[in-house]
Amino acid sequence: MDHAAALAAYDRQIRRDARSDSPGTRVERVGGIVRQTGSEHDWNGVLWADIDATTADAVIAEQVRHYTAARRAFEWKLHSYDRPADLAGRLLTAGFVAEPTETVMVAEAQGLPAGPELPEGVRLLPVTDAAGVRLMAEAHLAAFGEGDAALSERLAQRVLAQLAETPDEIVVVVAMAGDRPVCGARMELRPGTDFAGLWGGGTAPGWRGRGIYRATVAHRARIAAERGYRYLQVDASDDSRPILDRLGFATLCTTTPYVYQP
Repeated sequence: MDHAAALAAYDRQIRRDARSDSPGTRVERVGGIVRQTGSEHDWNGVLWADIDATTADAVIAEQVRHYTAARRAFEWKLHSYDRPADLAGRLLTAGFVAEPTETVMVAEAQGLPAGPELPEGVRLLPVTDAAGVRLMAEAHLAAFGEGDAALSERLAQRVLAQLAETPDEIVVVVAMAGDRPVCGARMELRPGTDFAGLWGGGTAPGWRGRGIYRATVAHRARIAAERGYRYLQVDASDDSRPILDRLGFATLCTTTPYVYQP
């Protein structure tokens, strides 16, 4: 894979030319900023910024005013190659809080190996309705604990809206151990781009290390390739990064969410 070409495509298609990622949201390009605004269940935040040391503080303040007026918490998605070089410090000074850094990883969908066999008694269940979304939310809680209950509910509401309004742009699957959901994973397809984004995949503690996450990656990769998408993109945690590296994903950059609560 041509690393420079993949990074350039990612920066242009996913950030600068971003389109709304769920029903009811809007993407705006104003003052050198690309940002998305939606409901409290949607992702709200800054995707890309064309700013420098002379304009950064004013632009940051404007985003705070915009989202505060909308009564929305929001995220400034800062990438390791963004400028100015001290943008992270400026965001902290403005009242943002940094969340854990993730690694943006990309692989060519056609080039990924087939997934491992699932453990005995585990199957992948496609999610297409509210009952399936509830299983996905239960899998999220099983993986991350009850402390993520609010996030799980917001995710469920967002996925329900996507399945109802843009079903061709999302793929969701739940790994079931008998009648127990142990892993939920989704893929967001971005028409007009080369990229399909992989999200979720957290696995219940007792089922980790047994190939379930890798199987969900292979399942989604096959669908992405069939639908003509060249790249799979993941914002990888420290837990998933080694697995993705072994599967053939390459690191493009890192990204750190800076969150502002009005």
